[in-house]
Amino acid sequence: MTTSRTTHRPLVIAAVMAAMAMVAIEATIISTAMPGIVGELGGLSLYAWVFSGFLLTQTAATIVFGKLADIHGRKPVLLAGIAVFLIASVLCGFAWSMPAMIAFRLIQGIGAGAIQPVSLTIVGDLYTAQERGRIQGFLASVWAVSAVVGPVAGGFIIAHASWSWIFWINLPVGLVASGLFIAFLHEGERRERRPVDAAGAALFTLTVAALMVALTEAGEARWSVVAVAAGLGLVAAVLLAVQERRTPEPVIDAALWRRRPIAAANATSLLAGMALIGLTTFLPMYVQGVLGQTPIVAGLALTVMVLGWPLGATLAARSLHRFSLRRILVTGSLMLPLGAIAVVTLQPGSHPVQAGAGSLVMGFGMGLVSNASLMLIQEIVPWTQRGSATASNIFSRNLGSTLGATVFGAVLNHGLAAAGSTVTADSLQQALAAGGLPGEAESVRLVLQHALHQTFWAVLLISAAAFATALLVPHVTLGRAREVPAE
Repeated sequence: MTTSRTTHRPLVIAAVMAAMAMVAIEATIISTAMPGIVGELGGLSLYAWVFSGFLLTQTAATIVFGKLADIHGRKPVLLAGIAVFLIASVLCGFAWSMPAMIAFRLIQGIGAGAIQPVSLTIVGDLYTAQERGRIQGFLASVWAVSAVVGPVAGGFIIAHASWSWIFWINLPVGLVASGLFIAFLHEGERRERRPVDAAGAALFTLTVAALMVALTEAGEARWSVVAVAAGLGLVAAVLLAVQERRTPEPVIDAALWRRRPIAAANATSLLAGMALIGLTTFLPMYVQGVLGQTPIVAGLALTVMVLGWPLGATLAARSLHRFSLRRILVTGSLMLPLGAIAVVTLQPGSHPVQAGAGSLVMGFGMGLVSNASLMLIQEIVPWTQRGSATASNIFSRNLGSTLGATVFGAVLNHGLAAAGSTVTADSLQQALAAGGLPGEAESVRLVLQHALHQTFWAVLLISAAAFATALLVPHVTLGRAREVPAE
């Protein structure tokens, strides 16, 4: 890539951080606002789809936009993604019913599916691996801060203004980010015109959407919906396989995905994503429901994980001059089962600090894994494949989160049922959110302890599997030059 104009890297990174903060905060700010939104719009039975719908389209769109960024360039695809996100944000603020809110959140997720992978691809273009790790540590901090600030900001807005503003505050942030990208990100003219695999993109989106609907509804035991979604997804997957073999420019480049470093790193990211969602979903339930701590203490036990992630990502960057990417990735993946051991060994009389320690170690390990895996993948592909490769890693982690929520939820429900309890994971979460346990508290507490212990063993097994796949990652030599002129 050559261009007569230079890219102003600091201002472009400021724009990347603003764009990603917009997506990160939107994922958390709505949590505290939803009771007020449901109170005005109704549709309590559709509550979960406000969150699931966003994640569904975001995950499905990630691969498609990564490919489009390789074909048409990063800048136009990213600007289009921001525009879609902002338009959907405006529409969400004007939603007149819960179905309308869900529809607009689906559109918003499409925009988010462009922003995250293309932003990280731009970082991969502008910086060498030694430089890039530090920048990705900054970006991890954006997610950590957003996880803490989002719920607080949502509560403040609900208390002092209309809930619509939790969506409309994206407008100034998105417009500023777009302006910075337009003014300071310069890409050379593409000399090669490649066709867009529109049919493959549509079939891939349908496949992933059907899979995620099936997984989401399986967690709610709506088996008729699961059967229909799974059947639709299977048909779409078969048609996708046929289409990708016929097209010269497939959305899913099998040769790229099969490369050992990419396959192993993505498998590690998927399993790590599964393990982490198991921790974030069920550790607060244990701290509050079994250890008898307050919701604040339960939240703090999880907050240290959110803080450990950017610390691990930053350390990964600082360690590149001493250790290989493979060693950093393996070390991070080893910390996942080590942290899970601290969680598995929790007992009713344990101090919540033990839960926090396990959470911190797993979060720190995830920071190492996420940063090292992404840098490794970006390092071994050319510009024309970096968008697709980056998107594959993000997609794997997001899919892992969805799989983990379903698998660990099923393990917990199985443990509850095996103990003869009629309580479900959903009813427990609702009861704990309200400050109490259903029925006879002590008997429910014992059942909950047993079921959660089984769930944490499942988290440990998945964490160990992540470590095993990390061992399959080969050594990668750093040294790729920066490909976009910058000042």
